Amino acid sequence: MATRSKSSIYERSRFKTLKQYWLIKSEPYLWSIDQQKKAGIKGAAWDGVRNFQARNNLKKMKVGDLCFFYHSNIGKEIVGIVSVIKTAFKDKTDKKDRFVAVQVRFIKKFDTPVSLEKIKKTKAISHLPLIKQSRLSVMPIDYKSWKIIYKMGNIANI
Repeated sequence: MATRSKSSIYERSRFKTLKQYWLIKSEPYLWSIDQQKKAGIKGAAWDGVRNFQARNNLKKMKVGDLCFFYHSNIGKEIVGIVSVIKTAFKDKTDKKDRFVAVQVRFIKKFDTPVSLEKIKKTKAISHLPLIKQSRLSVMPIDYKSWKIIYKMGNIANI
């Protein structure tokens, strides 16, 4: 009789320490990947999120999780990668104390930005919230989609 091996989903749910992947959006005239890079090793607070679903996603982030950095409105493209260096804390820009922020640090800028148009044309990642929920500013990315987009960005291993 054949036995089933443990799936990676089982492992991920059993051990909460495994890395998760995200996409976070910023309007480049407010905060760009270059400004994130200049923030240095201390990183910068990812604040100003005012959507409850996005807030809940911020609360799920763990130190070491990786995020695609997406320039919204102008460019509409994934331009790099940042890492979560501090989990959710009170967003100082929120006067009503309903929202949170996380601290993120620059990791790498894409050699080739990955446009929203290119993502839409790639069938294997057409299910992403980036397409289905275009107004959501913080969203999870499954590992398979992460690898596809990572390769599309033409960057060396981080």
